[in-house]
Formats: sequence, structure tokens, C-alpha cells
Amino acid sequence: MKRSSFFARAKPVAYRYYQPDRRVLGRRMADHLRFAVCYWHTFGGTGADPFGSDTFQRPWHAAGGDAMRQAEHKAEVAFELFELLRAPFFTFHDRDLAPEGATLRESNLNLRRMGDSIEKRMRRTGVKPLWGMANLTSHPRYMSGAATNPDPEVFAYAAAQAKNALEFTHDLGGANYALWGGREGYETLLNTDLKRELDQLGRFLSLVVEHKHKIGFRGAILIEPKPAEPSKHQYDRDVATIYALLERNGLEREVGINIEQNHALLAGHSFEHEIALAQALGVFGSIDINRGDDNLGWDTVQFANNLPQVALAMYHIVRGGGFTTGGLNFDAKVRRQSIDPEDLVVAHAASMDLCARALLVAEKMIDDAELASHVEARYAGWNGKFGRDVLTGRKTLAQLAAHVDKNNLEPQPRSGRQERLEALVNRYT
Repeated sequence: MKRSSFFARAKPVAYRYYQPDRRVLGRRMADHLRFAVCYWHTFGGTGADPFGSDTFQRPWHAAGGDAMRQAEHKAEVAFELFELLRAPFFTFHDRDLAPEGATLRESNLNLRRMGDSIEKRMRRTGVKPLWGMANLTSHPRYMSGAATNPDPEVFAYAAAQAKNALEFTHDLGGANYALWGGREGYETLLNTDLKRELDQLGRFLSLVVEHKHKIGFRGAILIEPKPAEPSKHQYDRDVATIYALLERNGLEREVGINIEQNHALLAGHSFEHEIALAQALGVFGSIDINRGDDNLGWDTVQFANNLPQVALAMYHIVRGGGFTTGGLNFDAKVRRQSIDPEDLVVAHAASMDLCARALLVAEKMIDDAELASHVEARYAGWNGKFGRDVLTGRKTLAQLAAHVDKNNLEPQPRSGRQERLEALVNRYT
């Protein structure tokens, strides 16, 4: 393909492991991985961090330019990158695609105008939205939250913005619609009615689900956990917290969870823990595939490059049935010192190749079944009649006590063999 001036100097990149049509455990590699490039960090990033200003400016970032023309330029470069990478999906916030206007009506019109341009590029390239989202965090109106704002007028504005973004995602044929509550939390309980805000958040999610069914959107609704930053305490802290919120509002069969590695670690969990828990609870949806820095306690959103970490994640994803509407979204940004356009290409391509390699490791682990057999053997007693009777309610507390007394039970501890299993995983990676 002919390159624009933006990527003209980028050197060709070759994949070593990513072969989209290769069959892995009965599916195409591309169908297992479902890669998506995110619009915000990739095309909105400027190298800024909490401690420093921009270190690079893209052509569409120039202050004082025609905002819609800049949005068109951004879309042109975005779809060129999608093609260069052979990435089948992209993800976006409404404000990524089109600039905010003086009113919500104007903002919605800007988005619709850009929608026509995006659709043409989608038809030409075959690239589709993995999910869309409304940006309910960046504007000062949302400084105290969107759904959990103490002002019902802000709640209404956020609902109107989410309505348009959901309908727009539906019109583009998005596979999912996502919500991220970056401001849905509090700084201090001194000015917070906790129960009221939880009620508001539950109602907001219900409104989105109700509208999904009204317009016939067939994709999944996803919510993403994040434990803190920017709020001191956020209501979407981790998978378990979100599940409790969903169950409290009768939404556990309506909303799935989009899990990010960096957020899992900041919540004090491993990536694979959050994946396995979401699968166990029936709410696994999609993945933001990035990483944090072990030496930094904030959201560094770096491209994934840790093979053992990603291999274990892929192992649990695939063993749990894999993705349906979800995929691997690169919610990551190049580093502050990576200022060349070529760095965008290399960052994505290298991480895609790593994920493909991790999938092949997971395939080997699943085919060998050695790890799974250890786990199965450890719980084998629960598959017998006595274990099944306990779990299905056929044994009362008194009957269990009588069983122990009658058989003079004195169960002996058995090794969990953790070190042996860790050595086994290291052998694969």
C-alpha cells in the first residue's frame, strides 16, 4: 500500500509469530486474538505524563487548526496504521473521532459527520470497531463523576452523550459498547453519599442496557475495572466489585467486563486472576492488553512485552472458551521519549507478535494438559458421590458431622505442589 507522509519513513516490520490464518486449537490465530488498535493513546497521545508536558505533536494536534479537518487527517493516518499492522479492529471514544462542539447537539453532529468518513474507510479496509465508548471523564463537567455526579443535570448530560455514542457504535457495526468509570468514585467521604452514588451508577448502567435493547444493538455492553487514579476510591475497582454492582442491579447477565492488566495489578491482583474470576462468574468480555511498570504505582499503560505474563493470560482466556465479541485491545501508549511515527508501528507490531507467541505457548500447555491434570487431580474428591452430595445440598451440617464421626475421619494435608507447577510453566515459556 502507498504510505502517507506521516509513515513514509517507517521501516517495514515483519511478524515472526503472528500468522492470521494459522490454525491454533481449531481456530484461526486472528480469531483467537482479535487485535484492536485504540484511537485515544495511539492518535491522541502527545507524550505528556502527570509530571511533564507534550514531547511530540502530531499534525492533527496543532492548536488553532480546523478541528474537523484535523479529525479527517487523524482518521486517514489511523486506517493506514490499521492496514500496515493488519489489525482487524479499532476502539474509540466519541471525542477521539470528532471534536467537541459548543453544545452537545453540535458535538453529536461532528461525530455523525466523521461517521460517514469512518464508514468509507471501514468498507475499503474491512477494519471494524471492537467497541465504542463515550468520553465521560475528560471535560470539567465530569470532575465529580458522570453517573455518580451530585448534580442530576450532569447525569442527564452524560446519559445523552452515552445514548449518541451507543447509537453511533451500533450504526458502525461495533462488536461491543464499553463504559469506563474513570471519574465514578470519590476523593473523600466527607462530601459523599456513598449509597446514593451507587444507586445512580446502577441506574445509569440500566439505562444503557435498556437502550441497547430498544435500538436492537446485538453487541455486548462492557464495563472496565480500575481501582483508583484519578479518584481515591472508584466504584469499578476490580472484577469482584463490578460483579457485586451488576448483581445488585440485576445486570449480571447483561453486562460483561473488559479487563486490563495494569488495572488488575493496581488492584492488587494478577492479570490471570481477574480473567479467571470473570470467567467463573460468567462476565468475561474483553481485554485491554497492556502492562504496568513493577516499580511504579500508577497507570503507565505500556505495550505488553512480558511473555510469561501474557502466556498465562492467554492460557486462561482460551481454556475458558476464548473471545466471543471481545478481543485484545492495545490500550497502550508509546513512551514519552518515543517521538517518531515509526515508534507507533514498532510498538504495536512487537506486542502483536508477543501475543501470538503467547497464544502458541498456551496451545502447548493446553495440548499437554499437564497443568490442568494437576488441578483436576487436586479436586478429584469433589467429583465423587460424597462431594457432589455436599455441593448440591443433599448433606446437612449435622449429616456432615455424623459422617466424620462415623468414619473416624482425620484427613491428612496434601501438597499443593506450587513450586513444581511454577517450574512447569517456566518450561513452556
